[in-house]
Amino acid sequence: MHSPNIQRRYLPSHAVLRSFECAARHESFTLAAEELHLTQSAISRQVKEFEQLIGIDLFRRVGRRVVLTDAGRNLAKELALDLENIRQTVMRAVSAGDYGAALRVATLPTFASRWLIPRLPEFAALHPDIEVSLYTRLQPFDLDREKFDLAIHFGTDDWPLTDMQILCSEKMMAVASPEFIKKYEATDVQQLPQLPLLHLESRATAWQEFFHQADLTDISVLSGKYFDQFSMVIAGALASLGAALVPAYLIERELRDGSLRTLSPRTITTKNNYYLVAPENKKNEHVKLFSEWMKAAVSQTII
Repeated sequence: MHSPNIQRRYLPSHAVLRSFECAARHESFTLAAEELHLTQSAISRQVKEFEQLIGIDLFRRVGRRVVLTDAGRNLAKELALDLENIRQTVMRAVSAGDYGAALRVATLPTFASRWLIPRLPEFAALHPDIEVSLYTRLQPFDLDREKFDLAIHFGTDDWPLTDMQILCSEKMMAVASPEFIKKYEATDVQQLPQLPLLHLESRATAWQEFFHQADLTDISVLSGKYFDQFSMVIAGALASLGAALVPAYLIERELRDGSLRTLSPRTITTKNNYYLVAPENKKNEHVKLFSEWMKAAVSQTII
């Protein structure tokens, strides 16, 4: 077994790691020096120290420029994530404060802004010792590597190396602004296929499914405006650009104040579900409390 002193000899200082990461990101010692408020020679010296320590060339000179070697590029990619994890660890401690309890939660942006965040004061009142921080993630990722305690995922039960709990299904309803309804006299679901429609790219066939359930089976509806976020679909509906199919939970405020109105009592349930995703085989009482609170909140919501 290596002694701690021998192990430490092979660990570069944080200053050396930071200099290399910055120089790699810019592929420039000059720009790295400007960002870190050091001299160019200091950056060059620290990078050289790092190269001597690990025994490989990280940069090669091309004219007056420096370019990462393949080994340098691979190392820079890994190191950037490691340094970000160190930063997140420190920020977690700052966020947790005296209580030492902080949750990092990855979530979908529109779900967070329109459903979760408005309800977070309730969780804070119940558990004032737990700080919850939210970050946007759209696709599965390595929860352990990025130091997330929980993720809110929409899709299928297909996230490897995690523990997944189903949160709820998703019901979508047809809505439009009062101005749109008045302009097109949209009072009958039979009219909708001929009217301007708004689509979410990830639910591209939703309108077809909606019309199929309404026994309008010969209609293929693919034309209209497409968006990649529900928040933009909702904004388009509010601006009277078209009728939209959106989950009721995302437009609670608009349904209450009348800025969006339902066009049919009919809803469709999408094939995918919302899941609560945690790192595999990792027990966390704070995650358990937050998950149980979310499931209770969802049970009181039409989603």
